[in-house]
Amino acid sequence: MAKKKLKKLHAKDALEFFNQVMVEQPLLPFLVPLVLFAWFVERWVVPFSNWVPLLAAVWATIQYGRFKRRSAIEDLNKRWKHLILNTTPTTPIEPCEWLNKLLVEVWPNYMEPKLSKKFQSTVEDKIELQEFSLGCCPPTLGEHGMRWMTSGDQKVMRLGFDWDSNEMSVMFLAKLAKPLIGAARIVINSIHIKGDLLLLPILDGEAILYSFESTPEVRIGVAFGSGGSQAVPGMELPGVSTWLVKLLTETIVKTMVEPRRLCFSLPPVDLRKRAVGGVLSVTVVSASNVGRNTTNEIGIRQSSSGGSTSGIADNKTGVVKFNLYELDSGGVKVTYLTSCEIKVKYVLDDSTIFWAIGHNSGAVAKRTELCGQAVGMVVPFEDIRGELTVTLVLKEWQFSDGSVTLSNSLSNGSHSSFDVSPKLQSRTGRKLRVAVVEGKALAVNGKSGKCDPYVKVQYGKALYKTKTLSHTTRPVWNDKFEFDEITGGEYLKIKCYSADTFGDESIGSARVNLEGLLDGDSREVWVPLEKVDSGEIRLQIEPIKSDFNGILKTSSGRVEATWIELVIIEARDLIAADLRGTSDPYVRVHYGSKKKRTKVVYKTLSPDWNQTFEFPETGEPLILHVKDHNAVLPTASIGQCTVEYSMLPPNQPAVKWIPLQGVKSGEVHVKITRKVPHLEKKTSFQTDASSLGKGHKISSQMRDSLKKFTGLVDEGGDTEAMSLALTEIESIQDEQDMYIQQLEREKAALLRKIQELGSEIVRTSSGPARMPY
Repeated sequence: MAKKKLKKLHAKDALEFFNQVMVEQPLLPFLVPLVLFAWFVERWVVPFSNWVPLLAAVWATIQYGRFKRRSAIEDLNKRWKHLILNTTPTTPIEPCEWLNKLLVEVWPNYMEPKLSKKFQSTVEDKIELQEFSLGCCPPTLGEHGMRWMTSGDQKVMRLGFDWDSNEMSVMFLAKLAKPLIGAARIVINSIHIKGDLLLLPILDGEAILYSFESTPEVRIGVAFGSGGSQAVPGMELPGVSTWLVKLLTETIVKTMVEPRRLCFSLPPVDLRKRAVGGVLSVTVVSASNVGRNTTNEIGIRQSSSGGSTSGIADNKTGVVKFNLYELDSGGVKVTYLTSCEIKVKYVLDDSTIFWAIGHNSGAVAKRTELCGQAVGMVVPFEDIRGELTVTLVLKEWQFSDGSVTLSNSLSNGSHSSFDVSPKLQSRTGRKLRVAVVEGKALAVNGKSGKCDPYVKVQYGKALYKTKTLSHTTRPVWNDKFEFDEITGGEYLKIKCYSADTFGDESIGSARVNLEGLLDGDSREVWVPLEKVDSGEIRLQIEPIKSDFNGILKTSSGRVEATWIELVIIEARDLIAADLRGTSDPYVRVHYGSKKKRTKVVYKTLSPDWNQTFEFPETGEPLILHVKDHNAVLPTASIGQCTVEYSMLPPNQPAVKWIPLQGVKSGEVHVKITRKVPHLEKKTSFQTDASSLGKGHKISSQMRDSLKKFTGLVDEGGDTEAMSLALTEIESIQDEQDMYIQQLEREKAALLRKIQELGSEIVRTSSGPARMPY
């Protein structure tokens, strides 16, 4: 009985539980038939082990297809956005507050010191700086946003540039002309430059060309003080601010205003080498589409001056400029038509970038990884329709540490220290005497309303200057100059200037063709000046046959290098460069790229130097610059002159007084000798007894000078005494260098004699033996 009641109770509880589950899960009644159906299929149709994996595979396939479809859609969207970005002429203007905020943070401790050091090294070559700081206020970039736009087939980024700083400090010293005779300390204390910058990527992002879209707004604040009595200059200097603004504006326009651009390279590696010069070979291939008359003349000139020429590019950026001229029917007057230029830049990964203005103000750029690789460029002319085809080969880069990167063709060959320089232009053996006689109808200086004319005459690497005449448009100079005649159709270039306090103004230039001159024939011609409305210069040109050549040959047929020995003896009647009526003169000798100087002789207008210098002869002008030494202020020029040596007989000294040019009075007394080793009477085996102890003498002089300088430093000596001691050390060092060069020449001559003696012994011993009779 109890068991039946217990069963009824369990059945009732199970029914209540089932009803509750049905309320909570209304789909449960459908699940039971589904389970029964599945059991039936699995039991009598298909087992679970077959159709469950099949369902899973179908589901996975559907999900994978959906994933691939989403990925393809996202990829197409990205490609579409990239295509729109690359093909759209412009992009929306984007704000640059984040960039200027970042610039403010990194400017004081990173960018300002780096830029100040870069600009300071550039400016120090021209003026004597006392302080250089760009201040802590950086320029503002993209104040109204930046955007990309398309110019032709090239993409350009355009952004605003606004630099308004009142915290910069650039202090330098300058000498003032009459009536403000003396020295002034000039300070640039504020600057304002505003314009739109254009950034043009080239060479697949390996470099960026940058420039201003138009001439920017420029303002400069200038103050000054005199001598050393004023610690902080505060007075305004009339006219200097306007002159500096004009100078800076003209520099910007000539270098980085469209279509002229500067280059910022982006090398992948930095070899940390600083280029200071290079040798570039330029071959003019052809010119096209320049007009019927001009094309004929260019064809004639190209055929007569075919081949390549070499040039030197200073620092790590250089400019190769091509001028197009038209020769008149008389064969004398050369008319300037137009020009174009190619810029060259050394990149820190040891490559070289060439760029120029392309068609429609675009850009043409090429890059070479190694020296010696030829680059062909087609460059349009600037003012006329036409283009120039040239080939450029960079033969070598020269670096500040003295190393040189040569092309493969040069590095594989053997070079001797006595070889004639490859940069020397070949000479015909004649000299050209050019007389600048007079001028007429010269243009008047637009700033001062007067004309103080002088003429610069250049032929090859030789450059001379006439005297300056005051207040005349019909000057009479009658200055004569002599040049070594150069092969290859070199032109005589003349440039006329009007002297001015704040910078001389060009009042015309011209080029004269010197072909067809015969011995004994004198040519006189009035040459019209170009790029001005009026003005002519009268020239007299006369060829002179030379009896001696700068390069002689030995009996064996080898080229023998000659040396120039220059002895600067004394000077007289120098002008007074100091307020006390005296000067502290010294002479700086320039011979090609070589520079040497004499000691400083204090407080005199008739100094005695008696110093000797030697140079390997290259045919370049030997120029003497007489300077006035100043311990604080910049050195002042008190004249210059050119020493002629090409007409001298070998090993015969010539003593002469040479008048200084550019000043009212002054002469330098020199002794010049062209030394030819194989013509010297004494052989390399004969050694003078006094020269045996020359090395010991130089060493003892160097030790004494160093002891003297150390004593001055320890005693806190004055600046003049220390400067004089340093000058003596430099003179002894130059004497030591010349002594080492003399020893090297004697060693080479001795080795050459030994080699010739060995060859003679081998030749005589290899002959047939005599047969006894």
